[in-house]
Amino acid sequence: MTPFRPPAMILAGGRATRMGGGDKPLLALGGRPMLAHVVARLRPQVGALALNANGDPARFQGFGLPVRADSLPDHPGPLAGVLAALDWASEAGTDLVLTVAGDTPFLPPDLVDRLLAARGPSGLALAATRDAAGDLHDHPTIALWPTALRDDLAASLLAGQRRMRRLTDRHQPGRAVWTGDPDPFANINTPADLALAEARLATL
Repeated sequence: MTPFRPPAMILAGGRATRMGGGDKPLLALGGRPMLAHVVARLRPQVGALALNANGDPARFQGFGLPVRADSLPDHPGPLAGVLAALDWASEAGTDLVLTVAGDTPFLPPDLVDRLLAARGPSGLALAATRDAAGDLHDHPTIALWPTALRDDLAASLLAGQRRMRRLTDRHQPGRAVWTGDPDPFANINTPADLALAEARLATL
């Protein structure tokens, strides 16, 4: 029996202010765009794949992926990208959709399987890591979302609520927890992070 492979949307709509602006996912990492690493790690694990990004979609043309902009104005943050993913999945008649951040080039190969197994009562599952001190850290942009949450998310955004944790906590998420170092969900926010990612990539 073929395993279920949910659709996935890569959230690539951030402003990258700490990197000096522009599109972080298009920055070079190991001689190719960071986004190419994200796509390569996702493709074996998911069904349909798309991007969430604002502005001219032509700059992503080389990836051959559909691009969905935020449906709300003024760039209200990553929850707007999640809403775009839920809209896209709902239109396709799919009950679940995976979201990942476009600046996380080291996603684990068992991401989807572990999230599917970890779903909470509402069907929501978050990726999380546990640090050396034993503290748990959620990565809510890397999550498996049930499309049934779409209306609640849209209403929250329209009410000005942009905090992902507030929304996810309300829906009792399950958590798939990774331990150890390096963090598979390390994201790249600064030039120093990019340099560390280059060094990490060289060891793979």
